[in-house]
Amino acid sequence: MAGNAAGTRLEQRWRDLLSVHARTLCEIDRALHPYGLGASDFEVLDVLASAPPGPGDRCRVHRLVGRVHLSQSALSRLLARLERDELVERSECAEDRRGVRVRLTAKGRSLHARVQPLQREVLARMLDGDPGAETAADPATAVPVPGVRTPAPAGRTRTAPGG
Repeated sequence: MAGNAAGTRLEQRWRDLLSVHARTLCEIDRALHPYGLGASDFEVLDVLASAPPGPGDRCRVHRLVGRVHLSQSALSRLLARLERDELVERSECAEDRRGVRVRLTAKGRSLHARVQPLQREVLARMLDGDPGAETAADPATAVPVPGVRTPAPAGRTRTAPGG
């Protein structure tokens, strides 16, 4: 019986984590939509903006796949769209012609700098549970997720058990 209860708790924690992830992505999408970006677009720009400079300030595309949690084909389509919008540039890898490098353009770097505070504000609101934010989740219905702080009554913050 104890194993079954532990499995149920583990399953609930997993579902809670997925719920926080989905709600956070939706909020990021809403915040970035006026700028023509979504959460995945921002993640690519953010990784490129924060990556240590490589040769010619370019990042190998295959290194992005694991960082942004997209399939190779989804990332290729996203990069094509960002390139069409002149936010990134792609080029062949000089060392390996099968490889592709990508870098932010000045326009991409500028847009990233403008929207990064919006994305970080959403993360703070959704993951830190800022009760003062107007679109924050209702503290009475917030589901505790280990390691994710949620608002507690009377404006105090609590951390979910196990976090």
